[in-house]
This record gives sequence, structure tokens and C-alpha cells, in this order.
Amino acid sequence: MTITLYGIPNCDTVKKARTWLADNGHDFTFHDFKKQGLSRELVEGWLKDLDWETLVNRKGMTWRNLPDERKESIVDNDSAIALMLENPSVIKRPVLAGQGPTSVGFSADQYATRFGAAK
Repeated sequence: MTITLYGIPNCDTVKKARTWLADNGHDFTFHDFKKQGLSRELVEGWLKDLDWETLVNRKGMTWRNLPDERKESIVDNDSAIALMLENPSVIKRPVLAGQGPTSVGFSADQYATRFGAAK
């Protein structure tokens, strides 16, 4: 199964995930969702394994800079999808798809468990 890592290249957590995958011999495709975009179908696919509250990074600057009315309007999958498509920077990174359920975030332990690799 193809592994795809979604994120933005200048994100430190994405850099760590890319390095871990490469250092542990995993072929993967990197998808820069700011440059390459996102589709509604893709985000809906992520939401089969994750809930929108996990995908929307409410600790990041993008979320904090949203008007309060906009934040309050994010209440379900549809409103969260609209926000993520409108502003991909609000997505917690990286998103990892393929070879198991979709996951978000990175830690060496998390990836080692997922891929059965040495930590």
C-alpha cells in the first residue's frame, strides 16, 4: 500500500516525520497541501479514521487568528471540512495515510509502533 504524508514542508513536525520515514526505509509520497491542494473527498476519507476535532489544530496560530464567530461555527464534519479546504494551515500536521488507519501528528514511538520498526 502506498504511504502518503500530507503537510507543509517548512513545518518542523513534518520534517521529523519525513526524516523518520526515510531513515527507516519507507517509501512514501509527500503531498504539500498548501501547494498541491486538498479535495473534499480526501478530507472526508481522513474523517473515516479521525474525528474533525483531532484534525483541526486549535492550538495553532491559524486557528487563534480566526474570528471568534468563525471558530464558533465549526461544530461538525461539514463545517470543519469547509474550514480545512478554505485554510489548510489549520490542519494538524502531518497526516499519514496508507498502511493502516489515517493518523495525525508525529512521534518516533508512534511511527515505530505503526511500522514495526526499531525506535
